[in-house]
Amino acid sequence: MPSSVQSSPPVPQLRMVRPSLGRLPALEVPEGHALSNWQPGWGEHWSRIIARSFAGPPEQYDFDRLMRSDRAFSPSRVLFLVAGGEPVATASAWHHPQGRADTGIIHYVGVLPSHQGHRLGYWICLAALHRMVTERRRRATLLTDDFRLPAIHTYLKLGFDPELSDPSYAMRWRAIFAALQRPELATRYGVGAP
Repeated sequence: MPSSVQSSPPVPQLRMVRPSLGRLPALEVPEGHALSNWQPGWGEHWSRIIARSFAGPPEQYDFDRLMRSDRAFSPSRVLFLVAGGEPVATASAWHHPQGRADTGIIHYVGVLPSHQGHRLGYWICLAALHRMVTERRRRATLLTDDFRLPAIHTYLKLGFDPELSDPSYAMRWRAIFAALQRPELATRYGVGAP
């Protein structure tokens, strides 16, 4: 007998934009960490960091399939924070050749759970934004999910604004700002109570 339960239509990921890469905060690598770009053999580190951050199976996050095979791949775009010789956080300063030439994309951000809570996500994303500037990008975008509240908090601190291009976004952002206990942001971005 067929189920009467209907699945909800898929909702698009949340989009955020940093309209200008001018006046970025200074990049200060946290004490005990070093900033590095991708090195040969580090695909396994990337896959482990992303799989542990996203709570998924490592085989789902194969570096060669998701990153290295992409036309946008360049070792200088895939950044890591390294502690004690081990990569512990990553973010990429991506750019899609078919996209706007002036726009970079924050891509695949992850921090090992044992290193979370020390603002490493902020610093690795800021390093990616600085990388975009060296590539003459003027703005940045990213995609994220509603439940990634710590990441969204970080993106807001980095100057990213919610994009409201989908009808579902206003209600979703209102719920996020309530969960972050930042109701003033609902007013700032025009997603207050209907």
